Amino acid sequence: MKIKDLLKAESIVIDAAVDSKEQAIEKMIDLHDAAGNLADKAVYTEGILKRESEGTTAIGEGIAIPHCKTDAVKNPGLVAMTVPEGIDYGAPDGQPSNLLFMIAAPLDGDLHLEVLAKLMTLLMDLDLRKRLLAAESGEAFLEELNKAEAEKFPEEAEAEEAGTEAAAAAEAGAEGAYRVLAVTACPTGIAHTYMAAEALNLKGEELGIPIKVETNGSGGAKNILTADEIAAAEAIIVAADKNVPMARFNGKKVLITKVADGINKPEELINKALSGDIPVFDAGSEAANVEADEDESIGRKIYKHLMNGVSHMLPFVIGGGILIALAFLIDTIMGAPRDGDFGTYTAAAAFCKTIGGYAFNFMLPVLAGFIAESIADRPGLAVGFVGGFMATTGSTFAAVGGDSAAVSGFLGALLAGFVGGYIVILIRKIFAWLPETIARMMPVLIIPLLGVFLMGVFMCAVNPIMGAINGGLSSGLSSMSGSASVLLGCIVAGMMAIDMGGPFNKAAYVFGVGMLAEGIYDVMAAVMVGGMIPPIAIALSTTFFKNRWTNNELKSGPVNYIMGLCFITEGAIPYAAADPLRVIPSCVVGSAVGGALSMLFKCELMAPHGGIFVFPVVTHVFGYIIALVAGAAVGMLMLAILKKKKTAEEMNDKGNAVGLVLE
Repeated sequence: MKIKDLLKAESIVIDAAVDSKEQAIEKMIDLHDAAGNLADKAVYTEGILKRESEGTTAIGEGIAIPHCKTDAVKNPGLVAMTVPEGIDYGAPDGQPSNLLFMIAAPLDGDLHLEVLAKLMTLLMDLDLRKRLLAAESGEAFLEELNKAEAEKFPEEAEAEEAGTEAAAAAEAGAEGAYRVLAVTACPTGIAHTYMAAEALNLKGEELGIPIKVETNGSGGAKNILTADEIAAAEAIIVAADKNVPMARFNGKKVLITKVADGINKPEELINKALSGDIPVFDAGSEAANVEADEDESIGRKIYKHLMNGVSHMLPFVIGGGILIALAFLIDTIMGAPRDGDFGTYTAAAAFCKTIGGYAFNFMLPVLAGFIAESIADRPGLAVGFVGGFMATTGSTFAAVGGDSAAVSGFLGALLAGFVGGYIVILIRKIFAWLPETIARMMPVLIIPLLGVFLMGVFMCAVNPIMGAINGGLSSGLSSMSGSASVLLGCIVAGMMAIDMGGPFNKAAYVFGVGMLAEGIYDVMAAVMVGGMIPPIAIALSTTFFKNRWTNNELKSGPVNYIMGLCFITEGAIPYAAADPLRVIPSCVVGSAVGGALSMLFKCELMAPHGGIFVFPVVTHVFGYIIALVAGAAVGMLMLAILKKKKTAEEMNDKGNAVGLVLE
């Protein structure tokens, strides 16, 4: 938005006869009203005064920019005045203000922030301020401002002159604009994210509703929503199992749901978003990456906070785990003795083990830090990191009468993350009474100081307790043998296939990753084989039992070989959604068989992802391959038994939109 589009010569007063802040505000509100910018002058006045009561809008250097974002604004606008003698506006530098602008911004969008940023960029130029104060008319004032804007932002002037495609689209108005925008995100950012995006795009195209979907995947955000698109959209859908940037949607109708709904219920989400029966998102004082949804259950909020920590932790675990596993592989190939210290026999192995160990050391602090950040935004990050580090290294000291070696490990880091986030929220509430000038120090001084201190005290108290629990769990799992370990493998692998990326799947996966932190590697092996089997079982079934599937499902079947071998369980979701009573039990049984065999063959895996690409670093890899093949075969046979043969007419049925996701 250009300044000249908001400010007109008639809305500029040169040498205004005002001698107080109150008179200046009243005069500028009258200018907005005269320009036709206000739908309700009284409500706008109330909004301006409320903003001033929260802290002065005087910048210093003689500048003041009062502003208000309210539904009392009919048309966005800007007014200005010069006051030669200046008035006391409560500026931070104590100097009078003689150059004043007032912004009227509608409730939708962040126009006031855009205009504030542009004005401050321009008014940093002392010569421009002098020219504006010396202007003898509103026209001269506006000419100086327009000239400075064109010089400072030449790309905008060039775009206007050239009549670029973006400018043409803007002039075309709502025609061609997206009616619905969406954001999809899952903790790992690999499969659910893109499947939900594809389902929403396909359904939008089918319904004739223009929709654009931003994906927050493992490689970062793609197809990012622009400010203009957000402003023009009727509604926003956020289908995410982790936190995504939300402040940009302030004032828009936003439907917040889980990523699985984006895959399974795209039509329902689009229709509900356009019905208007969804809440308007109010960022308020919330941070840019924290969404507040009062309708969310406590369990779902905990799940999302946990997944935020897990998604940030995974790169450290994967990179470090594979490097450590490579160290063992190198030493094995080089003939290191079985009873030796693996990872130190050769220089290459020692290097890989050392670097991998560094990455692994960050795992728990990152987990705790980003759980706390999800709860309390950036101020929670440092507090969570400290708690996670203390869980890793031990947190009690002889000075406070504790055992300096107490380490609470994965469970302690989980607890530290959640407690750290709520410590920060508690500190904010306790100090909410502070005046704004002091409150500005909260995120840089008060919260870090008190937060880190309180976290240290908390971890000193709970580390021995959590350490004992964690140690008992680790010892119990390490001592498991025979039928007990087989049963454990059966359970965690079967959980991977229950909801294929949902809470059960993620619970088993997080448990496997947590055991990696404790040096227990067989659980992760069972978890991964359990996650690989469902899509492979379905691919085998579509290959050898074609008459159990529609032609559309048969086309997508071979893709599941690739997805399964890459440990992307979500490839089975469209098939499970189309026939859950037969597909899900078959996949669960197949995965459980694979997990049990993995445990029986004593397979171990140090990397929590990678599928077939990390098979070289799996211990007893041939047994692992047998477990995978056997589990997939059992799943295939279960499908053949449970699913009925289809007629030619049934095979030609295209099914619902979910079945098209993989095309």
